[in-house]
Amino acid sequence: MLETFPNKHPENDYFVKFNCPEFTSLCPMTGQPDFATIYISYVPVERMVESKSLKLYLWSYRNEGAFHEDVTNRILDDLVEATSPRRMKLVRRCGRQSCLCMAVAGFMAIKPLPATIVWWSPGS
Repeated sequence: MLETFPNKHPENDYFVKFNCPEFTSLCPMTGQPDFATIYISYVPVERMVESKSLKLYLWSYRNEGAFHEDVTNRILDDLVEATSPRRMKLVRRCGRQSCLCMAVAGFMAIKPLPATIVWWSPGS
């Protein structure tokens, strides 16, 4: 479901960032919706994720029961498989509607990153 396109500047190291403030999945224990914001940041090499397909992919979790940690790692694995980035970080922060706030972060360093790149944290 994730579509990609060629990076026209694979020789450059730069960040691509996506924020999805309306991510929803279902709690596998209660069936109630879990609201979260997903932050994605990556340094592309040859392939980049197409934003509309990413939006539809994230929406596909709306009716799926899964724990925060599982969803975070599955999304990260799927994005890394689709794009083979130099580096990728994905953070899932629970929404204000939740009675217990939780943040889950996944990080993959696939290829060495030059020291000139400054890493990103959620909210920046």
